[in-house]
Amino acid sequence: MKRSGPLLTLLAGLLVGLFMLSLNATTGEKATSSYVKPSPSTKASASTAPARTSAPPSPSPSRTPVPEGVYTGRTDDDSSAVAITVRDDKAIAYVCDGHNIESWLQGDVKDDGSLRLTGKGGASLDGKVKGTKEIRGTAHVGSGSYAFTIGRAKKSSGLYRANSTVAGAKIEGGWIVLPDGEQVGILKRDGKPSPAPKIDPETGAVTVDGQQLTARPVTP
Repeated sequence: MKRSGPLLTLLAGLLVGLFMLSLNATTGEKATSSYVKPSPSTKASASTAPARTSAPPSPSPSRTPVPEGVYTGRTDDDSSAVAITVRDDKAIAYVCDGHNIESWLQGDVKDDGSLRLTGKGGASLDGKVKGTKEIRGTAHVGSGSYAFTIGRAKKSSGLYRANSTVAGAKIEGGWIVLPDGEQVGILKRDGKPSPAPKIDPETGAVTVDGQQLTARPVTP
């Protein structure tokens, strides 16, 4: 009988060799990472980059306040009188020729010192403060346009109004007392206009058809 020991040993060695070759073929090296550590200079440039700033807000329009008070005067063509009372950014105006043309207007005073006032029948007044003691503008009443330059009133002048009932008639009166003491006004009896009687500027007292009334200063 033949001896099989050496042959078995040789076959076992061949099997181990083949197994090792197969293991190396099916395994590979671990892939390397693509991460690159930033250099110190890169970190420094990122931290020192200036922050983006927003654009500064646009400046607000300058305000030209109109000093409170009453402004009175005559139109440029000397046909009528104009009075404007300013208070708390509000304005009331009265345009009157002393005969049959008149209009009460009101509106706001804008930040730039301009006025846009409106009244009945499409009446309007556009004006703007000049300096601290003057208002220039144009009033549109009925079919007429009246340019004016009026100054801030002193104590003796101003704008007055009265509403009452006398002998069953509705009385509506408006007065402009000019700086020289002249008075321009219209008194309506049940809507019919006529030149207004004189008032006492100190007290506002006025007599209408034998009855004493009080004309009061006009404020917005």
